[in-house]
Amino acid sequence: MCAPLIGALSDVYGRKSFLLITVFFTCAPIPLMRISPWWYFAMISVSGAFSVTFSVIFAYVADITQEHERSTAYGLVSATFAASLVTSPAIGAYISTFYGDNLVVLLATVVALLDICFILLVVPESLRDKMRPNFWGAQISWEQADPFSSLKKIGKDTTVLLICITVFFSYLPEAGQYSSFFLYLKQIIGFNQGSIAAFIAVVGILSIVAQTVFLSILMRSIGNKNTVLLGLGFQMFQLAWYGFGSQPWMMWAAGAVAAMSSITFPAVSALISRCAESDQQGVAQGMVTGIRGLCNGLGPALYGFVFFLFHVELGGLVPVPSSDDKTTSKDPGEEGAIVPGPPFLFGAIAVLLAFLVALFIPEHSSLSKNVVGGKHSISSNSQGNADRGGSEDIEPLLQDTSV
Repeated sequence: MCAPLIGALSDVYGRKSFLLITVFFTCAPIPLMRISPWWYFAMISVSGAFSVTFSVIFAYVADITQEHERSTAYGLVSATFAASLVTSPAIGAYISTFYGDNLVVLLATVVALLDICFILLVVPESLRDKMRPNFWGAQISWEQADPFSSLKKIGKDTTVLLICITVFFSYLPEAGQYSSFFLYLKQIIGFNQGSIAAFIAVVGILSIVAQTVFLSILMRSIGNKNTVLLGLGFQMFQLAWYGFGSQPWMMWAAGAVAAMSSITFPAVSALISRCAESDQQGVAQGMVTGIRGLCNGLGPALYGFVFFLFHVELGGLVPVPSSDDKTTSKDPGEEGAIVPGPPFLFGAIAVLLAFLVALFIPEHSSLSKNVVGGKHSISSNSQGNADRGGSEDIEPLLQDTSV
């Protein structure tokens, strides 16, 4: 709910302030991990309303780049995120092993403070002054502040609707995968801690290469929409391989395919950025981030439910009494199941639906101003009186006959 709202407000008041707010609330729960579990739970619940950094960052990138540069820029942003996933688990595990968890939390807090100081002192404002009000007390309409406003208008534009459905079905299994995959590798496939750390590093490095080198080449050669379709194809293949794979080498091979599937999100962000006006980038990216946030809640629950239905227990190995009355551990993955990882197969089916929906996304279009809120008039909506009949339920500007 809050991602489109924060994106819309950043379109009015500028990116830097909301980048500072979102990063602060994303990092605020970190020191509370060692202070109080209850305070940590309370803060991380509140931070969910504000920790939508990607919608502001991608809108910032759109402000400072030309249209033909955005896919590469989005790829670099996603690649740096992947780079952090490569380095931070290994660093955290090393420090925790030799110096304890307290130092891990302290170091993470220091890094978070440095990040906030960097934004405050170094990062410039990207939104031009003429597009922002002269003071923070300027009024905005309820429609701009309504967190449901953007979501209610998704269905009024064909392109926005198709992109949001594509993001939902493609990110739902990805969010579920994040919550359970490494536990699945350890308990079902037989990976040890070192193998999991190496797997994260290798897939992360390959993702960086995919999002920096291959993404820009694909965007130039086959176009934005086809790059999204190719990424979805890789994701579908990767999830099916995870689902049917029962050997460690299969997971490594599927991980390489997963790295190529990482081009999907920056390509989708570039696609919706091309469709939005310069003063609509925040709310447009906020729609995508909002859908991803919804998936972050539903995906883990879906994967857990499917694991439960197929009696795959990730809470620990099942103790089985042996003939000599000693307790041994029975690996659920050794029961000869045809599909060792059922949720991943369900995820592949969801991505197939996303692929079919993405086929109908127009290659070149521009979003209706009524979908993302139009030009932000701070004091009045006098310029909006030219709407036919003044009704909110007007026809979208896009008339895509193929859909």
